[in-house]
Amino acid sequence: MTKSNGTVVTIELTVDIGGTMLQAEEAICAALNEAGVAATAAALTRFDADGEPIDIGGEKWTAKTPEAKYYQTPYGEAHVSRYVYQRSIGGRTFCPLEQGARILRNATPRFARMMAHKLSLGSAADVQRDMQENHGRPISKLLAQELSAFVSAVVQAREETWHYATPGLDEDITTVGVGIDGSCLLMCEGQWREAMTGTISLYDRAGDRHHTIYLGAAPEHGKHRFYERMEREMAHVKQLYPQARWIGIADGAPGNWEFLGPYVDEQVLDFYHASEYVTQAADALFEGCPAAERKAWLEQSCSSLKHDWDGAARLLAQWKQTGTREWKKERSKLLAESVRYFENHLHQMHYKRYADMGWPIGSGVTEAACKTLVKQRLCRAGMRWTEQGAQMILSLRALLLSETRWDQFWHKIEQYGVPKIVNY
Repeated sequence: MTKSNGTVVTIELTVDIGGTMLQAEEAICAALNEAGVAATAAALTRFDADGEPIDIGGEKWTAKTPEAKYYQTPYGEAHVSRYVYQRSIGGRTFCPLEQGARILRNATPRFARMMAHKLSLGSAADVQRDMQENHGRPISKLLAQELSAFVSAVVQAREETWHYATPGLDEDITTVGVGIDGSCLLMCEGQWREAMTGTISLYDRAGDRHHTIYLGAAPEHGKHRFYERMEREMAHVKQLYPQARWIGIADGAPGNWEFLGPYVDEQVLDFYHASEYVTQAADALFEGCPAAERKAWLEQSCSSLKHDWDGAARLLAQWKQTGTREWKKERSKLLAESVRYFENHLHQMHYKRYADMGWPIGSGVTEAACKTLVKQRLCRAGMRWTEQGAQMILSLRALLLSETRWDQFWHKIEQYGVPKIVNY
């Protein structure tokens, strides 16, 4: 650093650009990292106190002798001497630099953001290789894990108090579609358990989706925490769009509707799941018949289910009138299952009406969330999870997938600082 004038610093670099182009680029990267460490150290000192006593809550705090500490930055470890304050009676300490610079654990905000983002997409080993290979910045796997866990703990600690705005939308939102579903994870104890995903999607009058809020919850007994989070998010969205019609969309699992039922104006059984039972009925009805005959009936029946006002009721009536006395047990069972499914969900299968109203008829958004939120990251080869570890990743990924929320979270860190994490 050759010059410093207030918030402007001048840094001189000397770089050997000899050898191959790749070697020159590696040398440039190393030099830029050195400059980044020097500039970051200078930036951090801006937030330090002057060593004079300070008043906090009516109590006098005095500074100790300046202490040196290494802070993790995107470019390397920055060495900074800073004041730490304490009351005369001892006890906890206070570091003005760390509060002012929004230090997360022992890292600058940008480095913490990088680690949390990268770990949400890949394993700690992936993050370690990426930082070394692409940034010329060696780190340990433990650093990536612990720092990301801290960021995730802040995300979870502020779920109840930090509300996130939806993006500015040009279209009027007339419909809110909400869905929940489960996806199994392999836990450390060797059991497969169900993680939950939830989606809250905003639709215009034409039925086009403009925004989706994603939630993910690690396996838990009773799903109470997941349901509480869904309730908070839905209450917030209802405040934003009080005139919107609420549509619950899910498969036929009873637990889905036990939760969704009280919160929605209309219930829609996912069309794909309904069509699966039409396919099953076709297997029973056309056993031993030419494939073309079965295919024609199936296409016509699915079209009727989707486009006719009484499509589901007519299919159900047809199946119930079919004589199955001479059928084999397995064949009769197939048709009986389709009949029972349609009887249980007939009130949720008015697809012609739903489409005419511009409402969604498929739970594809929620089904996709099971893959993008859970499966892609948590179900890789050899992975096993604790509840805490799975929740750490799911909280970060849900924030990333919900458009603009990741940026909003970090803006709130800048604005309000880093909250104390009691259970971290």
